Amino acid sequence: MNRIGDVRASRRRRLRFDGWIAGTGTSSGTRIVLGHWRRSPFGTFSDVMLEHADGTRLLLAPTQETADFVSGTYAFDAVRVVAVEVDVAHDTWTVRAGPLRLRFTVGRRGPLGLLLRAVPAVIARQPAWSVVTDWPARTLLSGVRTRGSAGAGRREWYGAQDLRPLRAVSAVFEGTDLGSMAPVVPPVRFGFGSVPREPGIARITTTVALDPG
Repeated sequence: MNRIGDVRASRRRRLRFDGWIAGTGTSSGTRIVLGHWRRSPFGTFSDVMLEHADGTRLLLAPTQETADFVSGTYAFDAVRVVAVEVDVAHDTWTVRAGPLRLRFTVGRRGPLGLLLRAVPAVIARQPAWSVVTDWPARTLLSGVRTRGSAGAGRREWYGAQDLRPLRAVSAVFEGTDLGSMAPVVPPVRFGFGSVPREPGIARITTTVALDPG
């Protein structure tokens, strides 16, 4: 295959997910990460990752196909295929995902959110931009990485285009109240990096390379 063919083949092996990632801790010790994807190779879908205080990591995904892909990219101790529904009304998000009921309110963006919004989307979505932002992300947002190695030999790049804090969170898992909003401490251990320590929601484009090619 010639060089142009090699480049095209490499691009075909890259999958892009466009949407939002919200992360929060709770006073019970459970940390929750919501992925809400309006565009992806699997269509529009949402998934939830939980890490409980004892370190158990759980994925809640809406189909076997999405469950297989996400669990092949990140690490979990258990996976459940359940209906995942997300409703957004102004600044309030309501999530129903099998045994989980989650509701959070989004606050006004701060200086970092304003800075991210100033970057043209066509630049922010490129993997090369994630290389530039990886060190600042690790410095400013403890535990956050914008690129790294994932499961099954995959690589990932995260391009953030906005960041807003969460003002309030309520969460119930299997009928038990998880408590009030808290920092994401310790960092979640699903992949090579965590969400920010302070609860928030990021507008993001994730690119996944299926193999090292």
